[in-house]
Amino acid sequence: MTRVLVTGGTGRIGRPVVERLRELDCDLRVLSHTRAGTIDGVEYVRADLVRDEGTGEALRGAEIIIHCAGAMKPGADQAITANLIRSARWLDREPHLVKISVVGADRVPVGRGLSKAMFGYFESMRITERAIETSGLPWTILRATQFFDAMALVARVLARLPVIPVAAGTRFQPVDSGEAAGRLVELALAAPSGLAPDLGGPVAYPMADLIAGYLRAGGKRRPLLPVRLPGTIARVVREGANLPDQGATLGKRTWEDFLRELPS
Repeated sequence: MTRVLVTGGTGRIGRPVVERLRELDCDLRVLSHTRAGTIDGVEYVRADLVRDEGTGEALRGAEIIIHCAGAMKPGADQAITANLIRSARWLDREPHLVKISVVGADRVPVGRGLSKAMFGYFESMRITERAIETSGLPWTILRATQFFDAMALVARVLARLPVIPVAAGTRFQPVDSGEAAGRLVELALAAPSGLAPDLGGPVAYPMADLIAGYLRAGGKRRPLLPVRLPGTIARVVREGANLPDQGATLGKRTWEDFLRELPS
């Protein structure tokens, strides 16, 4: 039986990945820095990928590594990926390294100030992509758009404001995290394929429509204030750099489907 290791297996995308692998009766190990998981039949190990503590032991015997771990601290994603690659190279058999990334990682440029604060994640993902591409390991990368639950988190924070600023002219095509997890597992259990087709939701929404839909679902009303963000990053995002390419794989669930299932 193939041993699969999932990094960040208790997180937003990692947990549904683990659940799907468990349904397939995979020999499964989950690496997590913050806490133990609760899925029966799954081996959880604690390791600190940023400090490279316990990484080698966690990877022992892995034939497939699905890399879902991430960190908000600047430079942490790069350190995590570098340490993971270094330990993977010491394994007796080269593992298939599979990473979740973000649509637009190769198109959203490096910026400064507010634009970098809002879209710097794209830069971080591209740096880690390059590390995997040049690692010498067999690899697959899946770029997905923003997840519904991540968009809902942003909307929930903004809904606390008396007036909600929204980026004018900006569209997002969010995707269900469960559908993203299913696609990631499908790719992981197949032969390494390099850069896979983009994954996005079925509909591209103006930012204002995403926020307005969230407010309606919660029975709230707030005025929305369109704000045109300055800078190159904001411009290329308005031009659609964060949207899936033609030929992308599209999910079936819409933002409206997701909102109907939110707790009242």
